[in-house]
Amino acid sequence: MSEKATNEISPELLEILRCPEAVHFTDKGDDPGRLEMVHGCWLVCEDSGNKYPVRDGIPVMLVEVGQKYREVAVADLPVPPPNED
Repeated sequence: MSEKATNEISPELLEILRCPEAVHFTDKGDDPGRLEMVHGCWLVCEDSGNKYPVRDGIPVMLVEVGQKYREVAVADLPVPPPNED
């Protein structure tokens, strides 16, 4: 099984997941914290800039983890995500 297939999350889950930091923002519209899947193994929040790894199909939605990758450009995110955090 490819790494990408291992880290896939369902479109239904992606639709309901929100960045746990940005969901509290009051200046980002009616639905802050939406996430976009990139590289098949990262969830990126445009509102906060946080980037959350998906490992073995499980999103690691800890604010401190997402903030760790905030300054990493989307193009430079490691694939697969590292296993530390």
